[in-house]
Amino acid sequence: MKRFVLPAAVIVLLLAAWELAARWDLIADALNIKPFLIPAPSDVAQSLWEDRELLATDAWVTIQEVLLGFAIALVLGFGFAIALHLSDTLRRAFYPLLVASQTVPMIAIAPILVVWLGFGIGPKLAIIALVCFFPITVNTLDGLRSVDPELPRMMRTLDAGRSRTLTRVEIPSALPFLISGAKIAAAISVIGAVFGEWSGADEGLGHLILVAQGQLQTARVFAAVFVLSVLAVVLFGALALAERKLAWWGPRARGIAA
Repeated sequence: MKRFVLPAAVIVLLLAAWELAARWDLIADALNIKPFLIPAPSDVAQSLWEDRELLATDAWVTIQEVLLGFAIALVLGFGFAIALHLSDTLRRAFYPLLVASQTVPMIAIAPILVVWLGFGIGPKLAIIALVCFFPITVNTLDGLRSVDPELPRMMRTLDAGRSRTLTRVEIPSALPFLISGAKIAAAISVIGAVFGEWSGADEGLGHLILVAQGQLQTARVFAAVFVLSVLAVVLFGALALAERKLAWWGPRARGIAA
């Protein structure tokens, strides 16, 4: 509990400074813009309450997109990492392409996926899965390749086949790495959801942000961003708890328990 005191104190100080700077028009004067475009934290809190039904409706849409897209990335990333681990040929052929894929801006791909897949949930899931796929795959592959070489040798002396070594030794050893990659993916999954909704949607928090920006309702924009941040933090926290329960032997899980 003590480790949350200092971050909470920093947040309170920053919010207080923001409130004063916004009320005294310091930020607006510094940026040379109209004061109403700089909402104070109290204005954002008021929007969170007054627009709670609108935010809740759009948040539910985004939550479904994030969870489904994340689940797709988790399954595909785990499977792809195992395939690369088991085949040197596949790893040499696809790993450079996997890394190179991260140089392509997702915001440029999103409109293309909307054209190909339409304005339904399909392109949003694809974008979220693409955003989450890389950290899950790379971390899992690193975990599979970090196994102590003596353990597979010991399994071979016990006449264990390749599949048994994979399931009994390599996958358990890689599980903390998988969850670590999933936590990174969870933190950025909402970014993929927003990109997808910006490219073509009539609901969701990303769509709400676009509409509020067009109407110069900056407090509502900040409120939607706050809800997105809470969603990412909750998903990250759920995975951290899963790491503690399912991969308790990992160094990060031991750190959490401490």
